[in-house]
Amino acid sequence: MNTQKIKGLRGEVTIPGDKSISHRAVMFGALAKGTTEVRNFLQGADCLSTIECFRSLGIEIENTPEKILIHGKGLHGLSAPSDILDTGNSGTTTRLISGILSAQPFETTLTGDASIQKRPMKRIMEPLSMMGADIVSVNGNDCAPLRINGKPLHGINYSSKVASAQVKSAILLAGLYADGETSVTEPVISRNHSEIMLNYFGAEVHTTGNTATIKPQPNLTAQYVNVPGDISSAAYFIAAGLCVPNSEILIKNVGINPTRDGIIKVALAMGGNLTLLNENHDGEPTADILVKSSNLHGITIEGDIIPTLIDELPIINIMAAAADGTTIIKDAAELKVKESNRIDVMVENLNAMGASITGTDDGMIIEGGKPLHGAVIDSYADHRIAMSFAIAALLADDETIIKGRDVVNISYPTFYEDLSKLQVI
Repeated sequence: MNTQKIKGLRGEVTIPGDKSISHRAVMFGALAKGTTEVRNFLQGADCLSTIECFRSLGIEIENTPEKILIHGKGLHGLSAPSDILDTGNSGTTTRLISGILSAQPFETTLTGDASIQKRPMKRIMEPLSMMGADIVSVNGNDCAPLRINGKPLHGINYSSKVASAQVKSAILLAGLYADGETSVTEPVISRNHSEIMLNYFGAEVHTTGNTATIKPQPNLTAQYVNVPGDISSAAYFIAAGLCVPNSEILIKNVGINPTRDGIIKVALAMGGNLTLLNENHDGEPTADILVKSSNLHGITIEGDIIPTLIDELPIINIMAAAADGTTIIKDAAELKVKESNRIDVMVENLNAMGASITGTDDGMIIEGGKPLHGAVIDSYADHRIAMSFAIAALLADDETIIKGRDVVNISYPTFYEDLSKLQVI
């Protein structure tokens, strides 16, 4: 990409709809009776994979630029697909739909792209099997393809080893079909979009501490869903506004769910000039985020905050490289099993740009303040890596080339266009 030195980033940006909420709106709409209307749906490749999977399961879904209409048939309205379900690059689709398919009166085979076929599925296979599901890894490696032969399910009380919204959601969705209550206890509470939206559609989900419990066999009813902007996508503009000199960016209508707002807490802890405006706490909380150029300093990021910013850690690495002092990231071993091994990839690419970063078993140590220079960056087909280094390129001298730059289409198809509009040359 062209990295002509800019004089700052200024203006407003409206972030596309939240990826997690967009996925769930389609899934829960498909399981509800009636027509669910979704506005500000994320038209990224991952969410489109969810639409195609539910179309294959017999659900009529109208997709227009203005809205998505999901003509749901109720909890027991899905039908057997005529072919293998392809979830593309979407871990959310793969894991959540597995919980639903585990209870259906038909057999399904589920697969995805090369990345999905390497991502760990034992974390959902184990609890779903405890509920009575017949779910196997076709290649015997605990990864996709998965063959799921639907069975009657019973409720369980499951203690998850990882704080993962995908694991929790897969179990809760299976719990919709169980013969008794199902609960999931996590070591630290993960993002709670499923719990909020399931209740909105008519399910009974309650949370006590780190335990979410769902009652079985609810009558789900179609709803209107207005998807807030995705804070994971906003994170790139938060970082850019803080790190690029002479910048001031207003990021409009961003979801600030407290199970997702770790990037805001980290930005403030690093000394960032960040203000929340126009806060709205009806349903999924939202706000406009105003960021201005700041002198950031290194911090230690660990413990309970990690699940609230796991997808933002790549761009936090860029912030750390631009900050004064040392930033230490711990308790983030989950980065190894994302779309890429994000620990290894961030270390490789940031060091190539002149930063000082060392990988650890569960995170990174970044010695900030080193001048960055252009380099050839490999995105490893990971959308969050590509977008993070597009921001790093603004801080670097000379040209930066990002291999596989178009992978941003997975979550933010207009990312480069939106970033370009803010640049003051």
